[in-house]
Amino acid sequence: MAVKVYVVYYSMYGHVGKLAEEIKKGASSVEGVEVKVWQVPEILSEEVLGKMGAPPKTDVPIISPQELAEADGILFGFPTRFGMMASQMKAFFDATGGLWREQSLAGKPAGVFFSTGTQGGGQETTPLTAVTQLTHHGMVFVPVGYTFGAKMFDMEKVQGGSPYGAGTFAGDGSRWPSEMELEHAFHQGKYFAGIAKKLKGSSA
Repeated sequence: MAVKVYVVYYSMYGHVGKLAEEIKKGASSVEGVEVKVWQVPEILSEEVLGKMGAPPKTDVPIISPQELAEADGILFGFPTRFGMMASQMKAFFDATGGLWREQSLAGKPAGVFFSTGTQGGGQETTPLTAVTQLTHHGMVFVPVGYTFGAKMFDMEKVQGGSPYGAGTFAGDGSRWPSEMELEHAFHQGKYFAGIAKKLKGSSA
């Protein structure tokens, strides 16, 4: 049976969504892995989103908390809000109480990716604080570490991402993921899928 990897994200302006696309490509490049991309539900009204200048949502399907249990591994993506995950993703996690009660996600590998506005805006605190959600579910956190190699040490260009996972800087919203940030996202997807495949194989 194929290893099911879910990429579950929230993206208001599209930056996290762009990373999710590359993560899907990376994970799909691993033989025997089936990848599905999902969005979490929006909690803001169309009126509020309009005032914030948010573009229309994409046609990526919206996931329900219960559907998480179908995956063998999950990568969660979200933008930061004051150094922590956006409330839309937090609200989604808050709705997973039933899964927590049954420990339906326990033992499943999980990773994170993210977007921040500035270099000091949460490239480490956002994923670090997200780990608490995974911990209470008994999930196995899979950071990307420094497996991306020498590119993580490149000081010539501004680049998002950290040992916790792939990331990007949105700035005022006009900056989109760079080529290197997208490569990091592809690598994370591929690396994570390989780990998920190993874990499922060892438990078979």
